This record gives sequence, C-alpha cells and structure tokens, in this order.
Amino acid sequence: MADRGYFTVPVLVLLLAAGFVCGYSLTRTGLVWLVLLAVALAFLWLRARLGSQASNASSLNVCVLVLGDIGRSPRMQYHSVSFGKHGYSVTLVGFLGTKPHNAVLDNEKIKIVPISEVRGLTVGPAIFRYVAKVILQSLQLFYVLQKIDLPSYVLMQNPPGLPSIAVTWAVCVVRGSKFVIDWHNYGYTIMGLTHGEKHPIVQIAKWYEKFFGRFSNHNLCVTNAMKEDLQKNWSIKATTLYDKPPSIFKEAVLDDQHRLYMKLAKDYSPFRREPVGVPTEERTAFTELDPSTKTARHVTHRPALLLSSTSWTEDEDFSILLKALEDYEQFINNGVTLPLLVCVITGRGPLKEYYKTQINKMHFKHVQICTPWLEAEDYPVLLGSADLGVCLHKSSSGLDLPMKVVDMFGCCLPVCAIHFKCLHELVKHEVNGLIFKDSQELAEQLKTLLADFPSTHGKLSTFRRNLRESRQLRWDESWDRTVLPLLTADT
Repeated sequence: MADRGYFTVPVLVLLLAAGFVCGYSLTRTGLVWLVLLAVALAFLWLRARLGSQASNASSLNVCVLVLGDIGRSPRMQYHSVSFGKHGYSVTLVGFLGTKPHNAVLDNEKIKIVPISEVRGLTVGPAIFRYVAKVILQSLQLFYVLQKIDLPSYVLMQNPPGLPSIAVTWAVCVVRGSKFVIDWHNYGYTIMGLTHGEKHPIVQIAKWYEKFFGRFSNHNLCVTNAMKEDLQKNWSIKATTLYDKPPSIFKEAVLDDQHRLYMKLAKDYSPFRREPVGVPTEERTAFTELDPSTKTARHVTHRPALLLSSTSWTEDEDFSILLKALEDYEQFINNGVTLPLLVCVITGRGPLKEYYKTQINKMHFKHVQICTPWLEAEDYPVLLGSADLGVCLHKSSSGLDLPMKVVDMFGCCLPVCAIHFKCLHELVKHEVNGLIFKDSQELAEQLKTLLADFPSTHGKLSTFRRNLRESRQLRWDESWDRTVLPLLTADT
C-alpha cells in the first residue's frame, strides 16, 4: 500500500467504536479496559501524525515476532539465523517456554526479548474473559514493540494473529517499519476445530485476518496452494517460501545414534537392552559397542524405530496411529513375520495427557510406545536414527504442510503421511513415502514397509535412496533465493 498512514485514523476510530459498543454490552470493568486501550491507540495516532521516527529506522535492524513459544517455532528461529548471517541485528520476540536452538542462543546477532503469555481473567462470562485477554495482550505487545530497537522490518508469524496482526501493523505505521507476515496457516481455521466454522468468534477472527492481513508490505507463505488462496479470496499477494530443513537435519552416524539411545535409555525402557532392565555401557535395544573397535554397530534382531512428532492438537488424530499399531500387533499374533516395533511420539501439547492415558490402557507384546520431550539438539539425531516416520498432521485449512515431514526428509527418513489437500507438494506417493487415509491403510503400509526389515533391498530402502538422491534444497539456500531479494528490492 502506498500510504498506510492515511488509513490509520479511520481504522482506529472504527476499532474504538466497536470496542466501546462491546465494552458497554459487557460490564463497567470491560469499559475500563477499553478506555485504557483507547488511550493507547490515541497515543499511537498522535505519534503516527507526528512521524517522529519514520526516517530513522536502521536498515540492518529487524524484529522477528511470534506470539507463541519461540522454542516450538522453528521456522521463525531459522528466519532469525538467516537474517543474522546477512548482517542484520535481530530482535526475536516471543514466549520463552522451551529452549530455542543453540544456533539462536549462541548467535551474537540475535537478541531474544521475552513476552509473557497473558492468561486473562478467571471470572466472568467466557466472552468477557476472552476480550479482556486480547486487550491485555495488545497493550503488552504494543509496549514491547515500541521499546525495542527501531527495526526496518517486522516479520510476524501468523497464526497466531489475534491480536498481533493489528498491533504490529499499527506499530509499523508509527515507527516507519515495513510489515511482513509469514502465513503458516489461517488462525480462524484452527479456532474452527474447537468452536465450529459458524461460531461468531470464528467469523470475527476470519474477518480480522482478512482485513488486517492486507495492510502488510510483504507476505510469505508455506505452500503454492496458500499463495493462490490468499490472492484469490483475500487479494493478498504472497511469495511461497517452502519449509526446508537446515543442515542439522541429516542421517545420524551410528556413534551418534548410540550416544542418544544411551541417554534416552536412562528414562525410557524401550531404548534399554532386553531382558536386562538397566542399560549397560556397551549396549542399547538398537546398538552396541564393538569390543574390538569401540565403535557402535546395530545389534542383531533389533526392533524397527517408528517416529512421529506432534503438538498434540485437534488437527492430529493419534487414535489412527494407535489403532494401526493394534493391527500391527495382530499381524504378528496371526503369524506374519515382522520386527518388534518401538514407536516414539515426541512433542508437547494440550492433548498429550489424554493420549498418554489411552496408550497406558493398551497392552502389547511386540510394540512399545514412549512419548519423550527431546532437547532441540537431540531431535535431529533421533530423526536421523529412525527407520520410518509417521505424520498425522491434517491441516485445518488444507493449505499448509507439516514441518515435521520436511525435517524427516532432511534426514532421508521415509514417511507415511495422512492425506489432505496439498500434501502432494511435499510427499510423493511411492517415491519418498506413502499416503494413507485411515488406520487400516496405515497398518497395511507398516506391514509392507517393515516385512523385510532390516534388509536394504525393500521398498523402505528404495524410498530412502530416493531421498538421498533428490539433493533437497536446504533452508539457507531457499531463504537466500526467496526472502533476500524482497529485502534488497526495498533498498
């Protein structure tokens, strides 16, 4: 847009009018919060009119913003590292929950500015508590973005976009920064999983994303399908930046595998040597040290290692995997020759305890399941050690791709992935993995791929060779080809 400041006053007036109507219909306490918001917005408008900082932005300062846990936002961490490699000073703003990558923590170019997740009120009607939370988060975010070093760009992850899109755009107007949205998905579609597509709050969120999304200077997105959807339905022009694995995702050498297995064996029994309950110095369930060379090797008759990663949210139905594992167990009970199976499901999220309860009710003889949380540096090693990956991500919009599969492919790990609209942009059926639609189909795929395990001549090994030979583009090269030209075009 040529002059976003021209629209600042009417937009803020509309927001205030709507806000006071909502506040009046709630309680006097709601009006108090909305008056505070009005004061903040009036201050913003005054500074926008004065243009006090618009000409002073350093061309080598950027802000990377995620209104979520930085440690669980790998793409935004990769953005930060890439900016730093090209000489930018990066202010990374987000929640400090899980530990970020060492590449971020040890980077002198990256400064992390933590913000706290606003919990909101615990009393009153649900809609009032939600509005109060949004207002408090808006005020906090506005304050933080005003306080940081003046950036030439603010790159914001969406979702979550409520309230960050409007607040970030407004601050960019005030400070003279360019606003860039990285569209990972649509926030309203995620809300729709919980509330339903027709719920008023979901419809408001959709309008909000569409309206304020148009005020950005640049837009990135994760698939061509999303690029087309943004242009067709919201008149937003975006550039596709596919998720690509950084160099840390690669096949793990046996010595690294052995060290990780020994570490995990301390807390998780599926990694321990059987039948001995405590791991020895030389052996795990998968590897052992050669006594003559003191190097690691696979043990004979080792189990197959099946790996899945999740945020334990509604868009991943893990009952599909659990049912497939029950069928796998039954295959063996019926006389089919298959290896023992260790299924590792990593990640944290709201539904983890629910699924752990379901897992604890299951009784297997030939399948073991564990649900560890891995340190950032251990996760790529485990991916690079696994025999097969499973992805149950089913996009709420049908327009984003699972980063976990990107990482698996970076480690040359074949994948069985559940079907959804644009999955073909990443997973090529019968080339680098298989696509399934239900638990029965997944169980049959597990049986087929693991029938001759650990032979190097079966379909599973063919998929791995195809991944090795594909010479995939890595994140650094993809970012330099896609994002860097957008920045240089503005200079």
